[in-house]
Amino acid sequence: MADVVLVTGVSRYLGGQFARALTNDPSVSRVIGVDVIPPTHDIGRAEFVRADIRNPMIGKIIAQSDVDTVVHMNVIATPTNAGGRTSQKEINVIGTMQLLAACQKAPSIRRLVVKSSAAVYGSSPRDPAMFTEDMGPKSLPRTGFGKDSVEVEGYVRGFSRRRPDVELSVLRFANIIGPGIRTSLTDYFALPVIPVPFGYDARLQFVHETDALGTLLAATTGPSTGITNIAGDGVITVSQAAAIAGRAVIPLPMPAAGLFGAVLKRAGLADFSSDQVQFLAYGRGLDTTRMREVLGYEPEFTTRAAFEDYVRGIGSVLPGSAALGSAVSGVAGTAANAIGHVWAAGRND
Repeated sequence: MADVVLVTGVSRYLGGQFARALTNDPSVSRVIGVDVIPPTHDIGRAEFVRADIRNPMIGKIIAQSDVDTVVHMNVIATPTNAGGRTSQKEINVIGTMQLLAACQKAPSIRRLVVKSSAAVYGSSPRDPAMFTEDMGPKSLPRTGFGKDSVEVEGYVRGFSRRRPDVELSVLRFANIIGPGIRTSLTDYFALPVIPVPFGYDARLQFVHETDALGTLLAATTGPSTGITNIAGDGVITVSQAAAIAGRAVIPLPMPAAGLFGAVLKRAGLADFSSDQVQFLAYGRGLDTTRMREVLGYEPEFTTRAAFEDYVRGIGSVLPGSAALGSAVSGVAGTAANAIGHVWAAGRND
């Protein structure tokens, strides 16, 4: 049972929400929130400590506070939230290494909960319909957040071998969505025109932010679960999601999708990378049997219901999206030319 809990990443939306929810649990006597900047939102009775998990100082905080449970939520999915891709990788990978080194040296640590991602499974045309926790990726993520998540889980496995006495829960979340959270995917579906890979209609799974918090609380105060997939029931396709959001779509061949992503990034509308284009082409499905049978959690929202709740909260379009109009026309022209070349090449084969 968790008593003194240290939570990383409390200045970000989900980390702050989780810290506040944890302070409402009577079984938890103390919650310590750690981040490099003070949170702008309410974290309840949690004590904020300004610290960088990349710094060995984190070890002193754990030792002095006699922390028995660490919840690592500071694995950042979006580079702009971290100040760029280099900072993102340093926080995700180097930060995790330092945090685990501190946990390894602390005899008081009894449980480690890690917020991971289903991005570790990658996205490819050879993927199974549903990934179970014992399956590996058919195509290993080579860039961005997916690659970071694979490395983070590798360091966590190493920690588990060195400290077999520590209970471990690694939660692999499908894309988290809801009215309050902002990610590259929520920005994507808030665009006035949604680019989609030409010839593809990927299956998507989502987990509502309420269920994300619920599973994190269950993993912190309930039984240890090991690696566990977290997602809402059912799937929706990219085209169905666009229709629910009331957005027009523009089909783009894969190379042009990368160009469009660069335009969106420069306009400050969405942070879209090559691994996300792969995801939108091939999608991903998660088997959540272990979430129910071992973690004991039944999600409140299905995938569709989670997306619909997100849509109710997005309003019309992202702020500043008027700047996208001319960009859409230019890239659409490029895409049309590229599609024409693809068709012409097909006729010549």
